[in-house]
Amino acid sequence: MISWYGYSLTALLLLGAQRFLYKVAAHHGFASGRVTTVFMATVTLLSCGLYLFQPHAQPSLYPLVTLSLANSLSFTLSTRANIEALRHLSAGIIFPLTRLSLACVVVVSLIWFDETLTTGQWLGMILAFSVIYLLSQEARFDAASPQALRRGLSLVLVCILCGTVASVSSKLAAVSTDKAAFMALSYLVGTLFSGLTSRVKKDTPHRQSWWPTVALGGAMGVLNFLGFYAFLNALERGPLSAIILITGMHFIIAMVLSVLIYREAVTWRRVAAMVLTVGTVVLLKA
Repeated sequence: MISWYGYSLTALLLLGAQRFLYKVAAHHGFASGRVTTVFMATVTLLSCGLYLFQPHAQPSLYPLVTLSLANSLSFTLSTRANIEALRHLSAGIIFPLTRLSLACVVVVSLIWFDETLTTGQWLGMILAFSVIYLLSQEARFDAASPQALRRGLSLVLVCILCGTVASVSSKLAAVSTDKAAFMALSYLVGTLFSGLTSRVKKDTPHRQSWWPTVALGGAMGVLNFLGFYAFLNALERGPLSAIILITGMHFIIAMVLSVLIYREAVTWRRVAAMVLTVGTVVLLKA
């Protein structure tokens, strides 16, 4: 049987690849609302299929509906804000800054879920926050203007708050209700919310074909479905504090791909952050 650590690493890789597609969407000027709607609709369909074709008990409706609503609304807002923030600051800045939600989640897990960490895992947590600190120092050099910096950081704050709610609700759902049903309902609500609130931005070409949007959103959906299911399986088996720190390092995957494909700048801080991330993942297994 796969351990919580194995599921966490799987989620790390898959969600990192999905987050890179946020950069692709921002780089090519796709409307964030359209991409998010297609992405969430894809996960909804896959989750419904999983629920229908696997054996399961009838889940209790109250926790299922409550947690699905909290997760879907927070995750949808976080996704939209993440894509919009990438229009103002580079991926190498946005991705690590949004991971400040890890601090909030770790505090909740240690207090609310009464979790404990080993010495090695505490060291891993320190390395994780060192990564975020290193990369956050570059934010002031990255923005094209003070207005872009303020706009980007405001959207990052939305991501942090919503990311915390999404992570905690996922942990509660993983241990209290059917995972496939939770994913299906959560992403269905997210699809409806995103679709109803979407609008074409003034700087987005109205003649932009739907097919690239469908293809990109669909790819995001497949990666997220597999990654989020692995994440929920990890949460069912292991501690939220350690799991969220491992999977939270997925932005490194997106950063590396952004450097390789879009030739984003490579600095000593970013190289150090990648090295420290490897150390974080190794230590958190302890």
